Amino acid sequence: MNALRRYEILLPLRFNDGQSVPDALISDTLIELENRFGAVSWETQIIRGRWRHEEEIYSDDLTRVVIDVEDLVEHREFFGDFKEQLKIRFRQVEIYMATHLVEVI
Repeated sequence: MNALRRYEILLPLRFNDGQSVPDALISDTLIELENRFGAVSWETQIIRGRWRHEEEIYSDDLTRVVIDVEDLVEHREFFGDFKEQLKIRFRQVEIYMATHLVEVI
């Protein structure tokens, strides 16, 4: 068995102003992750979410991206920086990103 760290990113399908995110922006992000880590997975279903920020309520349509990598400090640093880039790229107040250890059988 091999222990890895999974990063899950909820990428928006709409900008915070309600306009649709171009498919190319999602594709470019997935290709960027695949090129760096050798693989990437994502769901095609729409994940819906609502959340509050500074008294404003946001409704999101999202896609989940999953990347399993070695549990290295350099990967943690990459994803911390990558989250900030995604907030700018997708014109978001916040990008939800979670991580946890996984055991691959």
